[in-house]
Amino acid sequence: MKITINGKGMEISAYLEDVVHTRVGKLDKYLNDDTNVQVVLSMFRGRQVAELTVQVGTVVLRSEEATGDMYASVDNACKKLERQIIRYRTRMDKRIHASALKHEPLREEFLADAPPADAEEAWPQVVRTKRFAVKPMGIEEAIMQMEMLGHAFFVFSNAEDGQVNVIYKRNDGNIGLIEPEIG
Repeated sequence: MKITINGKGMEISAYLEDVVHTRVGKLDKYLNDDTNVQVVLSMFRGRQVAELTVQVGTVVLRSEEATGDMYASVDNACKKLERQIIRYRTRMDKRIHASALKHEPLREEFLADAPPADAEEAWPQVVRTKRFAVKPMGIEEAIMQMEMLGHAFFVFSNAEDGQVNVIYKRNDGNIGLIEPEIG
């Protein structure tokens, strides 16, 4: 497992870097040796934030924790990411065992052998499908529509480039824009 540590608006001491390598290194039992783990440490409004991101094939697993102590933030983010990995592994194991043919390369593609997780864990199901016309509009108009509807996100066709985009409310109160790239 390859660990990349970046500081966003802060200097990372050698001791902090060692602690992060030790704590994130515990995820090694779940991930292959060639898996990249990106760690971003930052300070935001007096809170110390640890963000961990793992890209496994086409799936991105991400955890973020903000506390008053950077070490606690790193610990909590690692625990959260570990739960996501176990949950994802259980889900993939169920898919593999449910099919008539086992597809071992799929399993090895993203996770090393690790202790099996609780098989009883339930996964959310799609309970409703909603269809609507995607109207071309500018970003400002889409933001206004989202706020008028009282939703946390809004899907629209960007009038500038004709692509389907998503705007969403971020936890920090700002607006995010998702522009998909095919490729």
